[in-house]
Amino acid sequence: MTHKKSRNKVDLLKSPVATTIRDMTIPMIYGMILLMTFNLVDTFFVSLLGTQPLAAISFTFPITFTVISLTIGLGIGTSAVTARALGRGDDSSAKNSATAALYLTAVIVGLLSLLGFYFSDEIFLLLGAKPSLLPLIHEYMDIWFLGSVTLIGPMIGNAVLRASGDTKTPSIIMGSAGLVNAVLDPVFIFGIGPIPAMGMQGAAIATLISWIFGTALVLSILNKQQLIHVIIPSLKQFVLSCREILKIGLPAAGANMLTPIAAAILTAIVAQYGEEAVAAFGVGSRIESIACLVVLALSMTLPPFISQNFGAGKMCRVEDAYKISIKFVMLWQVLIYAVLVLTAAYIARVFSNEAAVIEIIKLFIWILPLGYGLQGVVILTNSSFNALHKPMVALMLSIIRLFVCYVPLAYLGSYLAGIEGFFIGALLGNLVMAVISYRLFTKQFHENGLTAEAASS
Repeated sequence: MTHKKSRNKVDLLKSPVATTIRDMTIPMIYGMILLMTFNLVDTFFVSLLGTQPLAAISFTFPITFTVISLTIGLGIGTSAVTARALGRGDDSSAKNSATAALYLTAVIVGLLSLLGFYFSDEIFLLLGAKPSLLPLIHEYMDIWFLGSVTLIGPMIGNAVLRASGDTKTPSIIMGSAGLVNAVLDPVFIFGIGPIPAMGMQGAAIATLISWIFGTALVLSILNKQQLIHVIIPSLKQFVLSCREILKIGLPAAGANMLTPIAAAILTAIVAQYGEEAVAAFGVGSRIESIACLVVLALSMTLPPFISQNFGAGKMCRVEDAYKISIKFVMLWQVLIYAVLVLTAAYIARVFSNEAAVIEIIKLFIWILPLGYGLQGVVILTNSSFNALHKPMVALMLSIIRLFVCYVPLAYLGSYLAGIEGFFIGALLGNLVMAVISYRLFTKQFHENGLTAEAASS
């Protein structure tokens, strides 16, 4: 039985390439903005509890990020496998893969979180948390660990919807779950009426309820659109689907986890210039996440388009989508750079009153955002290789980018010319990596006869 057509879906195999990419990306941008806004609200309410709770929740970020990165990686694998099956018209295999992904991710996340729950003290003491913070960490993380399996609904379910050409519904789900969390946060943290103030525990409960809401919503939509089976597929089909998903998902998760490692090394390099430099670099990192929002949205919408057309053998559309996205990102990020440079002094003063910090923030804005378009080329190339079922190439590119180009050149620049050299070195790292990524993609594309295959299909 074929899955039901949703009015929110775009025909990834027939609609004009540029229009399709645009129509898929815009809803994702809205959804990500909503999610970022509600995450800031979440942090704000916890900060009102005091310095210790804020410090406690800061220690949880590396652990929660690890679990979420793994889930995102498995979502990438799910999207690539499901979209390719849909592209070749094999709806049955697509449903098997989508269903298997939900069960597989639930088991993996459940086991990982169970280990985290039992070895919580050891993990957070190893991260440098003081014993006095452990009770507060437990208040939050005990509930987070035990409820984390419900995170897989929005993560994997949205990946399946994107694979089918629907990015509007995932945006609605992301925004709705974030809104539930933002509304419930102050209720459970500070109490209201019969509901007692629960502090950190309240923040975790609000998060858990938002996940449960998102999971229930996405599963009902997937079932209604007949994109998943109600029951688990046969053991043979389940194992086959899991193998395909893990083949792409695990390298993708590994690539995601490399980013915070590189960020930690860069922060250590910056730390030699004092607390002002670290503070400025932290502000710059937040600016980067907002300035690269369109790139991140494209990195979630381009892969389903590529995977479906890859499955259908329409490789000319794959190449067109990649090149159109690259050109757009380069032009868009030049515009963003111009805006940032013009507003650099104002942005710096918003984040700090200290002259030294303001000067370094301005230096950051004048140099690093010049390379955000180049960084976009690297990110979209990685996403495209995952979509073409070449996850090890994508992982290799991530390793080269972070630990051969970006971090070493930033360190070399720092050694030769101080903090200014650090920023210039990081910029050059993005430039070198963008050239390598683009050349490798076009080379592999033609070497493997993909364009020729498309011409004959």
